[in-house]
Amino acid sequence: MTTSSEVRSYPFEMHDIGISPLYARLRAEEPLSRVALPYGEPAWLATRHADVKLVLTDPRFSRAIAQGLDQPRLRRESTGDGIMGMDPPDHTRLRRLAGKAFTARRVERMRSSIRELSHRLIDRMEAAGRPADLVEDFATPLPVTVICDLLGVPVEDHHVFREWTAGLTDDSTARGDVLYEVGGKLEEYMAGLVARRRAEPTDDLLGALVYARDNGDRLTEDELISIAGAGLLTGGVETVSSALPSFVFTLLTHPEQLARLRREPELLPRAVEELLRYVPINTAAMFARYALEDVTFGDTLVRAGDPVLAALHAANRDPEIFEDPERLDLTREHNPHVTFGHGPHHCIGAQLARLELQEALKALLERFPELRLAEGPEGVAWKYGVIVRGPSRLHISW
Repeated sequence: MTTSSEVRSYPFEMHDIGISPLYARLRAEEPLSRVALPYGEPAWLATRHADVKLVLTDPRFSRAIAQGLDQPRLRRESTGDGIMGMDPPDHTRLRRLAGKAFTARRVERMRSSIRELSHRLIDRMEAAGRPADLVEDFATPLPVTVICDLLGVPVEDHHVFREWTAGLTDDSTARGDVLYEVGGKLEEYMAGLVARRRAEPTDDLLGALVYARDNGDRLTEDELISIAGAGLLTGGVETVSSALPSFVFTLLTHPEQLARLRREPELLPRAVEELLRYVPINTAAMFARYALEDVTFGDTLVRAGDPVLAALHAANRDPEIFEDPERLDLTREHNPHVTFGHGPHHCIGAQLARLELQEALKALLERFPELRLAEGPEGVAWKYGVIVRGPSRLHISW
């Protein structure tokens, strides 16, 4: 029975949309390996699809007990994990309450407005002339506007939310003073919005959350601000603003797949799922789960008290689950990817992210039949932050 192994420095090497070949070797030879992140104690890294799903769903693994421990992490300081630091039943309660506001009907009602927003942003790019920076001119303002509209943030304050989002996810947040400053400003602003919703109730997402808070559903003020603030900003803005240019880069560097999608636009929903599987969005595995008792993975023993990280992008390339997993296939039918997580902590905004990505890509392909990288693949600048990865600059022409 294996209980320890070589401790490798983590995250592994990163470049554009690729993942380190070390993931494939570990998945085949050492599916649970030992890693050390820049901060915190060493952890086990799960790389197989089945093991990742087990860590994310099995009640023998806890997020709650990680709070207050020296948990493995990419930045020195932390403002707390919010709902991601909870186990059932507390997590179940908050998830249920947030779900009341984040319904499938509410999300689907946004499709036409997101489509219109996508085309407005493209209009601006066309008016400004080519080349355009897809990140600055399209991929960032789109999700910022969507989330701000959901929360009822006045248009004149959208730029502030954009700055705070970057502050919460950028490499600079390795400095605790920056992280706490941004977090404090966001909490103060959200508290003001909450007070405004109480005085003047609305039908937006924040209004629904305030209603849940004030009508006997046991949502505390701190929980409300945490869900509506940092939770939605980092999950609802930075994920989409990084994924969208990464997806465009992937399509433009796989011309045969792009041509197929142009010929068969009905493939778009399936194509988005394949891009979610194939393109790594996160910098590394995060949010370690701690074993509450000894757990055996094959011939490896994880002892009670050990932290385990679930490598989602490694699981998404598992050949036991995905046929020819290293190949981008926009027609792939069997695609149980775990990009949005799995189990209790599955991303509550997953459907909204899918909708935004579908409508944004559809608009770009419709409006720009000659879409191309203005400076070639080598002209794209990449960022590898503390949460997400993707282009920081991607100049396009048409």
